[in-house]
Amino acid sequence: MEEKPNLPVIVQNDPWLEPQTEAILHRTRRFGEALAEIREKSGSLLAYAGGHRFSGIHFKPADKQWLVREWAPEAKAVSLIGDFNNWDREANPLERKDGGIWELKLAPDALAHGEKVKLHIHGADDSRRDRLPATITRAVQDPATHDYSGQIWSPPEPYVWKNNFDPSVIKAPFIYESHTGMAGEEPRAHTYREFADNILPRVHKAGYNTVQLMAVQEHPYYGSFGYHVSSFFAACSRFGTPEDLKYLVDTAHGMGIAMILDVVHSHAVKNMSEGLNDFDGSGHQYFHAGEKGDHPQWDSKCFDYGRPEVKQFLLSNVRYWLEEYRFDGFRFDGITSMLYHSHGNRAFGSYDDYFGDDADEEAILYLKLANELISEIKPGAIVVAEDMSGMPGLCRPNSEGGIGFTHRLAMGIPDHWIKLLKHSRDEDWNLDELWDTITNRRHGEATIAYAESHDQALVGDKTLAFRLMDKEMYWHMDKDDKHPVIERGIALHKIIRLLTLAFGGEGWLSFMGNEFGHPEWLDFPREGNGWSYHYCRRQWSLVDNPDLKFQWLAEWDRDLVNLAKERNLLQSAPAQLLHVDHENKILIAERANLIFVINLSPDKSIPGYGIAPHNKATHKLLLDSDEAKFGGHARIDHSSDYPIDENGQLKIYSTSRTALVFG
Repeated sequence: MEEKPNLPVIVQNDPWLEPQTEAILHRTRRFGEALAEIREKSGSLLAYAGGHRFSGIHFKPADKQWLVREWAPEAKAVSLIGDFNNWDREANPLERKDGGIWELKLAPDALAHGEKVKLHIHGADDSRRDRLPATITRAVQDPATHDYSGQIWSPPEPYVWKNNFDPSVIKAPFIYESHTGMAGEEPRAHTYREFADNILPRVHKAGYNTVQLMAVQEHPYYGSFGYHVSSFFAACSRFGTPEDLKYLVDTAHGMGIAMILDVVHSHAVKNMSEGLNDFDGSGHQYFHAGEKGDHPQWDSKCFDYGRPEVKQFLLSNVRYWLEEYRFDGFRFDGITSMLYHSHGNRAFGSYDDYFGDDADEEAILYLKLANELISEIKPGAIVVAEDMSGMPGLCRPNSEGGIGFTHRLAMGIPDHWIKLLKHSRDEDWNLDELWDTITNRRHGEATIAYAESHDQALVGDKTLAFRLMDKEMYWHMDKDDKHPVIERGIALHKIIRLLTLAFGGEGWLSFMGNEFGHPEWLDFPREGNGWSYHYCRRQWSLVDNPDLKFQWLAEWDRDLVNLAKERNLLQSAPAQLLHVDHENKILIAERANLIFVINLSPDKSIPGYGIAPHNKATHKLLLDSDEAKFGGHARIDHSSDYPIDENGQLKIYSTSRTALVFG
């Protein structure tokens, strides 16, 4: 009898993967071979990911000179232009070196901090274009012409870090998804320093321990939400300087808050003047040639992950953000698009779909290397994959046959909430289907649960609060104004967030402002809205106003998050369903020795309702969404504990549209 090879750990943990064993082993072998080759040639993966230190524009104190290098293998000529030579395209040509590298040495006084520069590239196709250096660390836009230039950034007094932070102290991430520009209330782009001084204290008060910062990598079009990146090593200049971003990260660390970067390696902006598209005129330098290099859904360019120089460029980018700005990890955007040649634009019906011809093995190898690099540089880093396909092993270590992410987003949960709110009355919700959707995740792969992110609130859609209460929010959010639509909306908003946080995963995410029911949608300034910032801001004055009901939702979210942290809820085993009462619309579950009782009935309040918890000790009522401080009716007595009776039951008063937590 033929002996089977040693099974990868992810196959041992999921026997249904056994038919895919050879494909998983092949990925593991390729990773091992690639890592061995990198270490042989470069000494270490870390050294290999130092491309940004080799390429670009750097002052070399030991040599007393500026050194300019650029990879443009099929270019016919490259020159440096800028303020320093009056933008003369003939004055400072680079010399061609081995490996497609172009090089120029300049005197120490040739370039100065703040000066603008570009490369002039005579391309393989005889095009002549002014381009931004690929690893430029600062790019700025001319306010009059909107043209981008690189900028020499060598401040005389570099930022001095004040706080050390170890992300491994975050045992379960409570993520506050944020966008710097829209983080203030005024109709303008807000800054890194304003976020640090004004928003981080709110994040800390709300109980969140991680900030996921969007739109940091430089992008020419504000309305892309930062997902059409042009300069991968440059912090977006519309929000401030590199020192300002470092101040933000440093301030967060001083509060015990981890900072993760929403990094975009799944595609790039197609613009030639600002981005990498057709950089050397060959049509296939950073991106695939022809149609394969065009992303059909996103109007952008697709990286060629199989090209060594591209892989090194992206790995260097990972290292740069971890070291230069001290980010504590990443949320990798658009992973599904990377994992498959089809960009995931298809149905996934069996395990064969994850390991067949559609799987992009070059992209998978890159992601495995990236996660290995992250774990080497910053053990304990949080690395979240945005994947909607359900790729098995995505969030298991390379050593187990996985791809190495620490967490994946539970993308099906917010979609289900939107579907329910759009198409059915809450009294008709199927509790079995709801439970299955919220708790359906791969065993052993940590998941970030969320009821809504920025995606659910983009223009054309609505936040959950606005979907629940709509235009009535404009007129009936005063605490003294009793209104049935608002009352229902607030009750369900609290329940939806509790159900998702408590049962949906091993982490939690909320987009800024949604914790207090921010109304309306998100919409960036654009031609179609008259370049308005009206929907591109956060109205903190709503939650700061003691007379408005937004405070009730903020208070509920804060107490919910703090209870989850205190009781290690998200580090515990998945929740166990204790009881579903379809007639009375009551769902009861247990997790981390906490009992959750959710009554979704619009009108049935039941005294003496019996619960049979696993833990037979006396219980306390720890959280009650019907409390007055959360905008409830205060129907439940908090003055006494809840003992187990002679039948092993806990008898409670289950009030309509109420979530209760006992422990």
